Amino acid sequence: MRIAIVINKSWNIFNFRLSLVKALLAAGHEVVAIAPKDAYSARLVAEGCRFVPLPMESKGTNPLKDMLLVGKFLKAYKSVQPDVILQYTIKPNIYGSVAARLAGIPTINNVSGLGTVFIVENLVSKIAMALYRFSFQFPAKVFFQNTDDKELFLERKLVRESITEVIPGSGIDTKRYLPAPQFKRQEPFVFLMVSRALYEKGLVEYVEASKILKAKYPQIRVQLLGAIDEEGNIGIKRTLVEQWAKEGWLEFLGTSDDVAGVVHGADCVVLPSYREGTPRTLLEAAAMAKPIVTTNVPGCKETVIDGYNGYLCQVRNAVDLAAKMEQVYLLAEPELQAMGQNSRRLAEEKFDEKFVIERYFRAIESATKGKGD
Repeated sequence: MRIAIVINKSWNIFNFRLSLVKALLAAGHEVVAIAPKDAYSARLVAEGCRFVPLPMESKGTNPLKDMLLVGKFLKAYKSVQPDVILQYTIKPNIYGSVAARLAGIPTINNVSGLGTVFIVENLVSKIAMALYRFSFQFPAKVFFQNTDDKELFLERKLVRESITEVIPGSGIDTKRYLPAPQFKRQEPFVFLMVSRALYEKGLVEYVEASKILKAKYPQIRVQLLGAIDEEGNIGIKRTLVEQWAKEGWLEFLGTSDDVAGVVHGADCVVLPSYREGTPRTLLEAAAMAKPIVTTNVPGCKETVIDGYNGYLCQVRNAVDLAAKMEQVYLLAEPELQAMGQNSRRLAEEKFDEKFVIERYFRAIESATKGKGD
């Protein structure tokens, strides 16, 4: 069977969907990655995928311009002729679904997060919802990464309940992401946020919480690992991030090819995001047995049982974030270790990628019934 995977970045397929790709290849299927070309496209080919470039802006919000994507998707889908298409991210989900319908190919969509258009309600968000309502008539299955996102789509009549299902994010490879062989509390204590420098990720609140904590515990380290993203109005300017670093509120680590190594060097992973699908960074942190502090919002709250493997804080509230980070900091070493072990247990029992892969295989079988191999 020929299966296409369509996302707004090759990087995304390689970093978040590679285990699914490998499982499909191991089952004897042909996998075609359709995405904009980037440094990871060749790596997908090296893993056994066929790659078809399809340029698209990941951040553009001009619906008239984006409507031209339907033609691009249709051309690609007719050329590749897959038996089923797996679509992720907003533009493939919307415009790819219309193109797949025109091409007569079943699709399985994944709403991996609602993004900025659902955080701020304006004309753009209204148009996005209208587009979802139209295009989501067509998929054979729509996966959501948390119950809140699914309920929001149902409440606004954007999708039929009969084709929806909730899966645990993109899942996490618990055999690859492992706890450090020996537990060690860092001296000084290290908080780490793994995220692009975006307002909606709660970076401003993280810096404000750092100021509050450093007033009491000047020795603690507060780190940010991730890229600067100055596109649109959602990215925080490099000059501001560098200013925070210069003033000592934040250690800006930039990007790394060894994220796991950086996470191992932290005592607690923090993500004060405004809303997520299911944040992969927190799944990785949980698998590596790290306590987590995150916001009590859809997507994030699923990764933490409050007081068990971390703490939930109020969204857009730096004072409450600082209080929850302080609670972790004040834990005795055995309690800190136990909280990390609970994170690992949660990763194994709830978020292991095998659960996600199983659901995809079932959905593919259902969507392609009668099509043969």
